[in-house]
Amino acid sequence: MLREYTCILCPNGCEIKVQTEDEKVISIDGASCPKGEEYVRQEVTDPQRNIASSVLVENGELPLASVRLDRMVPKDKIFDVMEEIKRVKLKAPARAGQVAIRNVLDSGSSVIVTKNVKAI
Repeated sequence: MLREYTCILCPNGCEIKVQTEDEKVISIDGASCPKGEEYVRQEVTDPQRNIASSVLVENGELPLASVRLDRMVPKDKIFDVMEEIKRVKLKAPARAGQVAIRNVLDSGSSVIVTKNVKAI
């Protein structure tokens, strides 16, 4: 089966064609660097994604603090992870680097605060 991907790892945005057979990579064409090949192999065999979102902050100068995962999670777990993130409510102050959820859904990834929010 021939699949086409646009690499998202650098500004080149290479259009990469991948020939697969039984979910195995047979050939890759169009990647201008090794990162593109690596990206496509991962997309075919084990798609992963990172998540950036926000969580509620009680008594903060801002109502929300931005958060992100510290490592990617399987693509099929994105919606489950987002449900867990929606449940989080921090008390101000929230600090960049603070762990909001450790090892979310036993994924090996933690949800980390990326913006300081002072208490009011």
